[in-house]
Amino acid sequence: MIPYEALLKVRSPDREFAWSDRDAMLYALGIGMGGDPLDADELAFVYEKDLKVVPSFATVAAWGSNPPLAATGVDYSRVVHAEQAIRLHRPLPASARVKADGGIIAAIDKGDKGAILMAETMLRDAETGEPYVTLSVGWFARADGHFGGPATGGAAPHIVPDRPPDKSVDYVTRADQALLYRLAGDRNPLHADPEAARRAGFERPILHGLCTFGICCRAVLQHYAAFEPERMVSHKLRFSAPVYPGDVVTVDLWRDGDLVSFQARVKARNATVIQNGCAEVR
Repeated sequence: MIPYEALLKVRSPDREFAWSDRDAMLYALGIGMGGDPLDADELAFVYEKDLKVVPSFATVAAWGSNPPLAATGVDYSRVVHAEQAIRLHRPLPASARVKADGGIIAAIDKGDKGAILMAETMLRDAETGEPYVTLSVGWFARADGHFGGPATGGAAPHIVPDRPPDKSVDYVTRADQALLYRLAGDRNPLHADPEAARRAGFERPILHGLCTFGICCRAVLQHYAAFEPERMVSHKLRFSAPVYPGDVVTVDLWRDGDLVSFQARVKARNATVIQNGCAEVR
């Protein structure tokens, strides 16, 4: 772990990223959309005619644009993706060239428990400089406490309402879903190689956390935004447990005005896999 002052100077890579309609459609398929080819609402996200883009595609649209963890000196094998958020400044187009602007914005020293690193990256149109989306990510570096940073900080987690959910929706993940989703960018063998998964302490390859992020975004988009991406302003959550391909993910949703709270669970394993979810919907 590098010194605290130097941590805050770690920046996103200075290069261009690009995506096409193929990338947007592949992502939508990767989070399970298009299962019924006759469903016109979902077909709009997986067919190039008047293509709509799922807002959470922003997390993979410029894969590699996050500030590089390797530059922080953390023990990457002990790092956990703890939280993720997106804020949309305008709807994502079917294709674009963008530049990333961002870096590490906070580092919290938890001593023997490790360190929390927070990063923020804005994706801007490569020609006009206009912003598309701000990506926020939090990592828990379990082996990297005692680096000299503050012991407190960061935003308080969103608390879901203390009442029964307004809606609960089941999404069946496929046995091969991680193999499809990883083609969007994250080729960590943890999600494909049984041996790599066992070395990491899992019985078999797990689904990407960002795939579950996308499934939760799909739930909000479907039930509170009428499949209209331009109505979604933000989407954030915390990861709390892994999902295995083949699991049925139940997304619980609460609506309070423009705010949609949510969590996700796998009932078969009595596991809450997503906590503190919150989305803003126009």
